[in-house]
Amino acid sequence: MPRTLDPNLRAALAARIEYYREMGIYDFYRRETDSSAIAVEPDEPAESAASADAATIPNESPFQPEQRDAMPAKRATVPVANDTDKFQVLTTYPEQKVDDPVRALKIIREDLGDCTRCRLHKQGRKQIVFGVGNPKTELMFIGEAPGADEDEQGEPFVGRAGQLLNNMIKAMGLEREQVYIANIIKCRPPNNRTPERDECETCSPFLMRQIAAIKPKVIVALGAVAAKTLLAVNDSMANLRGRWYEFRPAGARSNDPNWTSAKLAVTYHPAFLLRDPRQKKEAWKDLQMVMKELGLKAPAKTE
Repeated sequence: MPRTLDPNLRAALAARIEYYREMGIYDFYRRETDSSAIAVEPDEPAESAASADAATIPNESPFQPEQRDAMPAKRATVPVANDTDKFQVLTTYPEQKVDDPVRALKIIREDLGDCTRCRLHKQGRKQIVFGVGNPKTELMFIGEAPGADEDEQGEPFVGRAGQLLNNMIKAMGLEREQVYIANIIKCRPPNNRTPERDECETCSPFLMRQIAAIKPKVIVALGAVAAKTLLAVNDSMANLRGRWYEFRPAGARSNDPNWTSAKLAVTYHPAFLLRDPRQKKEAWKDLQMVMKELGLKAPAKTE
């Protein structure tokens, strides 16, 4: 017979699991140390993929419409816990009652308001950069934080890094307007510094709600900050890249019972690629993995 938990123990377990979920940890296993004791612990992070071998730098940009070799077969998907976990505690948000993702995103934006939840509103930000693109897309790109151009225009990825991201999207056979683009945090840090952990923790719940409203099939994490925040791991880009992760937005749930998670891939941030163009070929490999998952083909190369 299944064991009936004491109500106090059940409440304590639920509180602990909610704590883990707020940190982005979803995977759990049950380990029975003896016939009377049950321990519920988070899974250890999945074994990291081996670093890619150094590649010859191509003369042409890999973000032109040109097909390259597919990703190695060794790349794997990291599993997550079942969404029917009876200890799962999720907050109910008003957008969950709305079927249209356009309206849902509007509700989230209104809830965010002229945000003063962290220190960044006192450190020179001009406006909140919420996100832009097709709310019904299958593909979502998530970066780190707005820069000066983004803070000025109120739209993510509009500066030099944004132009490169546009080229990356076009090389995949898509237009910018067909995907959705957002950042981990929605305010520009002073002098474009790396976002602090508490800033990410304060802002990311709104991003999680955006993801749950959009229900993408695939998410591409651009850069280390986005990858580490979304996956709740601290590892090198070499180890994070080249594999699929099954991602569930922490603390938020879609109103569609058929959508419980997205597949997440990690690649380099366009700003990093501007500083080190040698890595463009590796980033193109990451995008090819995404294209294969979505059934996309690069446009034919024009003479």
